[in-house]
Amino acid sequence: MPEFVRFAAVACTAIMLSGGATAQTSGSFETAVVTTAQIGGSATIGGTVTPFKEITISAQIPGAVTSMAGIEGQRVAEGEVLITVDDADIVAQRNAALAQVYQAQAMLQNAQMQYTRELYAPRQNSISGFPGMGVPSMFDQFFTRGFSDSMGQGNSALERQADLFAQNSGVDQAQSGLMQAQAMVESLDVKLRDATLLAPFDGIIIQRMIEVGDTVQPGMPMLKFAYTDYLRVEADVPVRLASGLSEGSIVPARLDIGGEPVEARVAQIFPIADPLRHTVKVKFDLPYGTAGGPGMYVEVTVPDLSITVQEQAAVPTAALVWRGSLPSVFVLENGVPSLRVVRVGYPVGSDRVSVVSGLSGGETVILNPPATLVSGGN
Repeated sequence: MPEFVRFAAVACTAIMLSGGATAQTSGSFETAVVTTAQIGGSATIGGTVTPFKEITISAQIPGAVTSMAGIEGQRVAEGEVLITVDDADIVAQRNAALAQVYQAQAMLQNAQMQYTRELYAPRQNSISGFPGMGVPSMFDQFFTRGFSDSMGQGNSALERQADLFAQNSGVDQAQSGLMQAQAMVESLDVKLRDATLLAPFDGIIIQRMIEVGDTVQPGMPMLKFAYTDYLRVEADVPVRLASGLSEGSIVPARLDIGGEPVEARVAQIFPIADPLRHTVKVKFDLPYGTAGGPGMYVEVTVPDLSITVQEQAAVPTAALVWRGSLPSVFVLENGVPSLRVVRVGYPVGSDRVSVVSGLSGGETVILNPPATLVSGGN
């Protein structure tokens, strides 16, 4: 997965105030000055975290489930056995099909032998094929057959051709029977392979729909398997907002877990809008190692080109303190730290975040404040 290119989806130009944003040291604290940034219009869209790749494994043959790889959350490597189904009936059918193969092979060999005999020792040359004159066979071959041909009662050349054709047809039929029997064996071999279902890629089991001992039929869903090392977000974006997105662009997102913003890359924009809700399905790729899992709620911030640009304060992410459900910052007022609750917005650049309320710009904030620091002193 290519490394995400960092940029602020809604940030434009940062305007530095009173000394800039360079970290300074005030007493025993490392500090920075709050800046302001030009923030464009944006809207927050709710979405759902999904696996990067997910499949449903269904039964291919009827039978009882004899084993499963594990429970939900079990990680399985590519090529490992996920599910096995009892194949005793298929094995018996294959043995019967093999017997038909051996019988077809014997019939083919016999047909080939009969054709060879007809080719080198034609039956039309045998005196048992027609009544003779009670004399030695050589006399019979020279006179009786020739007399019969001359009288128009037979045609030895045509009879020989018909005999060869009949024997050759027998060989073809035997060959066809052998191929049919072999095809039956190959079909049963495929079913035997379907009795053991392997993991098509590295992933985890996210849902089991059967248990060991259950009887399944072809097409019955048995297990959902997913690749979750990379996660995606699926969101239905209103048509007016989808126009501000393009594949490969980066937008801020916030998951239920942790509360910290992450950068999501637009992976796919569906070409057709929902005719009822007038939304477009968009898929976003989350960075590798993002905390969370499939099914979680996530908020994605997308640009809203219909809203004018406005100015907001921006602070380094190192200044944010998460004590409770709301973020805060320590502001130095006359050299004394003061805890101030803020409402954060969206990432600005690679190490700053906009502040919707609580700061106006120009304040001095403490970076990486110690856990023991309280408002009014150390």
